[in-house]
Amino acid sequence: MANPKDLDAALALWRFGLGAKEGSIALIKEDPRDLLLQEVTEKAVPTPQGGTLRSTQDLLVSLYQFQAEEKARRERPLPTAPAMDPATAQAKPEKRPYLPQQIFLDEVDARFNGTIHEPMIGFGERLAMFWANHFAVATSKGGEVHIAAGAFEREAIRPNLFGSFEDLLLAVETHPAMLVFLDNRQSIGPNSPANRQGKRGLNENLAREIMELHTLGVDGGYTQADVTSLARIITGWTVYRNDNKPGPQGAFSFNANAHEPGDHTVMGITYGQGGVEQGRKVLRDLAHHPATAHHLAFKLARHFVADEPPASLVLLMAAAYTKSSGNLSAVYKAMLSSDLAWQPRLQKMRQPVQYLVALLRSTGLKPKPQQIVSTLRALGQPLWNPSGPNGFADVTDAWASSEGLATRIDAANLFAHQLPGSHDPRSFAADRLGPLLSDDTLQAISRAETRPQGLSLAFLSPEFQRC
Repeated sequence: MANPKDLDAALALWRFGLGAKEGSIALIKEDPRDLLLQEVTEKAVPTPQGGTLRSTQDLLVSLYQFQAEEKARRERPLPTAPAMDPATAQAKPEKRPYLPQQIFLDEVDARFNGTIHEPMIGFGERLAMFWANHFAVATSKGGEVHIAAGAFEREAIRPNLFGSFEDLLLAVETHPAMLVFLDNRQSIGPNSPANRQGKRGLNENLAREIMELHTLGVDGGYTQADVTSLARIITGWTVYRNDNKPGPQGAFSFNANAHEPGDHTVMGITYGQGGVEQGRKVLRDLAHHPATAHHLAFKLARHFVADEPPASLVLLMAAAYTKSSGNLSAVYKAMLSSDLAWQPRLQKMRQPVQYLVALLRSTGLKPKPQQIVSTLRALGQPLWNPSGPNGFADVTDAWASSEGLATRIDAANLFAHQLPGSHDPRSFAADRLGPLLSDDTLQAISRAETRPQGLSLAFLSPEFQRC
């Protein structure tokens, strides 16, 4: 049975979008499902804007220059003044702000004070978050990933959200942030010219995560031999950094000298020697494998619908993937067109990033990026910095701990006290949550002793925290 339109409007915003802004449920309630599908058809995703949001290559070149300057500063002997006149002695030069963190904060600002506020619903922005976690990199890896994590999301993920998965996969696996994060720059073909001395080895990190996390899934039918073969095939995929030779500093580069020669077999298919194209062919085939179709369909359905999504919905989405040769928009439309995705019961707890986004959108607050970063860290989901390549967990149990709920209370109180004006908590909850608002939550808000307390209760309600 179909839902009432206002309920569909609330679900469109809270389950598939970024959360409701003031008046948004009323604005879309006539055609919520059609408007959501329209965002897919129009490939609607905002572009982060900012003066420092440059290309990965420009950012890495700036980083290399920054690192060289810092090294020179550290190694430069400090000038000294005569011992009898300490007043004239020159102090040690002040440490400059860390460039990668400056860029990172600008990337945060461009999203949490920019792109999340732009769309009416925001399905595309949610997809950007989903795929950035699916293809996770971690800023803690070092300066190169730290400075380029935002550019990785801007360049490899956002432009490919609604196209073919094959294009998305190729863009991700050849991006400097991913190559550095999973150590492919250190991977040398055992029989390559670069390993004549036999002292350098094969690194399987990227190959393993391509198969286990990015495409086939852990039960996708591959073997350790397949991982090793793929690792050999993508030797030579690197990021150019050579101060002594001219070249595209900070960009993807294929180093033929480090590439393992010969034919290699992956998943029963033999790929002839062909330089960088050999690896691209493998990625294309992995993108079109039936196991990849199921793996991606399940993860998308789990993210948007339920921790254990209906098997029939996953099959429907996987079939759309296969029929369209991996067109992601076809998969999204299959999900959004199924009543199985529109069940009224709110089954999933928002991840901290989604929770903070909904909180900021609902209030219109635009805090300083440092506060956003510290809040996400306290909530247990530091932006673009998971503990491993599998990204952050996408199930309710991972976020429903007593410690996690305690930090949400702190965050709710913090932003409730920052909200200016005279928002009545009851009308605020009624407008943002609409038909999702329960009588129990409204009653609790009505009993609040202060306006900030009432807003905090709205932010902490099951309806606000679940989707």
